[in-house]
Amino acid sequence: MNNLNVLGNRNTLFDEFLAEIRSENVQTDSMRFRRNLERLGEIFAYEISKHMQYQKKDVTTPLGIAEMPRLADKPVLATILRAGLPLHQGLLNYFDHAENAFISAFRKYEKDGTFEIQIDYISSPDLDNKTLILADPMLATGQSMVLAYEELMTRGEPVHTHLVSIIASRQGIEYLQSHCSPTNCTLWIGAIDEELTAHSYIVPGLGDAGDLAYGKKD
Repeated sequence: MNNLNVLGNRNTLFDEFLAEIRSENVQTDSMRFRRNLERLGEIFAYEISKHMQYQKKDVTTPLGIAEMPRLADKPVLATILRAGLPLHQGLLNYFDHAENAFISAFRKYEKDGTFEIQIDYISSPDLDNKTLILADPMLATGQSMVLAYEELMTRGEPVHTHLVSIIASRQGIEYLQSHCSPTNCTLWIGAIDEELTAHSYIVPGLGDAGDLAYGKKD
């Protein structure tokens, strides 16, 4: 996968929203945390839209006809529950005619503290000849994203897949690069953090995105 795009550290509002979701002081406001994830999703959507297919079509105005480029791609937005929901909503705010897919994945822990990622549920339309945008806020080991991607591939063959994460570990990116199609996928990242702990948490990261957005789980 040679197509890697990093949107952070470019002195834009993207960095401001990214800084806020990292900040432990701002994280106390879960509504603001969700809204910032949504804003980041909107920026990702805008940048991804520059790489999609368009067709010139006539638009009738009150005073005449304007020839305008219109989106020709048929996007399907997919996310991994539950942390991905605000990011998904941001993408959907811009790709507002998109179809949607949802994947439930979880870490199954063993007594020794190790874990494996398992897919519990998937809901998806047919993906043949469509553009798939698969989003998950945190890309730690990369296993969840790859398993979700592989499961979605059983629902059809997209013309192209965009994989979106706000914060990724270097290890997670390398895992994706070795497991996803090198010619048919583009990876979009907000920031790359170098450290991944023994428990597969990204450092400095931001913590548990799902808990910060929706409250702690048992």
